[in-house]
Amino acid sequence: MSGGQIALGPGKVDLLESIDQEGSISGAARQNQISYRRAWDMVDTMNRCFKKPLVESATGGKGGGGAKLTLLGKKVIAIYREMENKATQATQGEWNALKNHLK
Repeated sequence: MSGGQIALGPGKVDLLESIDQEGSISGAARQNQISYRRAWDMVDTMNRCFKKPLVESATGGKGGGGAKLTLLGKKVIAIYREMENKATQATQGEWNALKNHLK
C-alpha cells in the first residue's frame, strides 16, 4: 500500500510483464483480458505509488504510440517474482498437507 493505493500485486505484475512483451498498454490489456481503461488505471496507480515510474508511454498518432518498462519496472518484476518463489517454497509442506484432503 502506498497512500491508500495498492501499489503492486499479481495482476499488476502480470500487466507489467505483458507491457514488456507487447510494447503497448493496449496489447497488454488484450493479453490480460482486461479493458484498456483498467490497464491504464493500473499503470497510472503503479507510476504514482513508486518513487520513479515503472512504465513510460508515448502518445499514439501518425507514428504510433507504445509503452515500455523502465529499469525500475523490470527490477520490480524480478523482486516480486523472487518473493513469490520464496513464499511458494516456504509453504510447500502446508500445501502438500492440504492436497491430502482434496478429492
